[in-house]
Amino acid sequence: MRALCVHSAGPIEDHPLMPVELPAPVPGPGELRLRVEVCGLCRTDLHIVEGDLPLPTLPIVPGHQIVGVVDQVGEGVTRFQAGDRLGVSWLYSTCGRCAFCRRDQENLCDAARFTGYHVNGGYAEFVVVQEAFAYPLPPGISTDHAAPLLCAGVIGFRALRLSEIKPGGCLGLYGFGGSAHIAIQVAVHWGCKVFVFTRSEAHRALARQLGAHWAGRVEDDPPGQLDSAVIFAPVGRLVLEALRVLRKGGTIAIAGITMSPIPELDYALLYQERTVRSVANSTRQDVRDLLRLAVDIPIRTEVCAFPLEEANDALQLLKHSRFSGAGIMTI
Repeated sequence: MRALCVHSAGPIEDHPLMPVELPAPVPGPGELRLRVEVCGLCRTDLHIVEGDLPLPTLPIVPGHQIVGVVDQVGEGVTRFQAGDRLGVSWLYSTCGRCAFCRRDQENLCDAARFTGYHVNGGYAEFVVVQEAFAYPLPPGISTDHAAPLLCAGVIGFRALRLSEIKPGGCLGLYGFGGSAHIAIQVAVHWGCKVFVFTRSEAHRALARQLGAHWAGRVEDDPPGQLDSAVIFAPVGRLVLEALRVLRKGGTIAIAGITMSPIPELDYALLYQERTVRSVANSTRQDVRDLLRLAVDIPIRTEVCAFPLEEANDALQLLKHSRFSGAGIMTI
């Protein structure tokens, strides 16, 4: 099968993703093989390719926002059959036994493995997934538009929950890429007043189209204080900027898997019971809940499509925020 593989991490400008021919994977007991149709481009893929994250195995095929059609099933599979359209997300497997798994925090499982990081992902013609970690996709969502929901969408959705935003509250979104442009639609659906902070005028225009009450630069003062905020851009100083306009008792959720150092802050910014917390991965229930909500709202994803062979170039554009919405690759 055709695939793109990282043999050695490096700057995306050096094209570290290499085209390879690999044997098509064979599903084991409890597993499915999908013929990949679309794989979303995620900033986590960029962190993997460039080595910002410690890589547990090399070579590796990245990609974890996967939509495909079942073409083989392993022994013992009962929920799905050949021809079913399914999604695959970042969480590949968990132990199911630890304290985190038992209390509905499987996203924190110490033995968790992740798609396109511990096991080969969707930058390929075929991928294998465990039956318990595959998601049937609602018929009302097209294949292209379903892919960004499986990570960008679900991380934004979990971040909204962890930000403790309430219906009708004032929410700040910092950065407006693939994840934020989905999160804003959920927040607007909940009746929130959304303020978007981003350096790109094109992204500010998209935010307004999607229902932002106000859009400006990080340095600007919004027309009111925030009850909650979600930081999507991996820039540590944004924590201070968000605290500057956060109400007493407000919460900031940081949605990135990596972030540049957070500068030293004056305790007065944090005082009055303000909270700063991280968002780590997502649970299977998060994915199921978002897919249902995506049909109810309905969520409209803005996608920019690339062929698999242009992944290095597409990730460069993602790195510099040079397209709006979410990037996808057609396989």
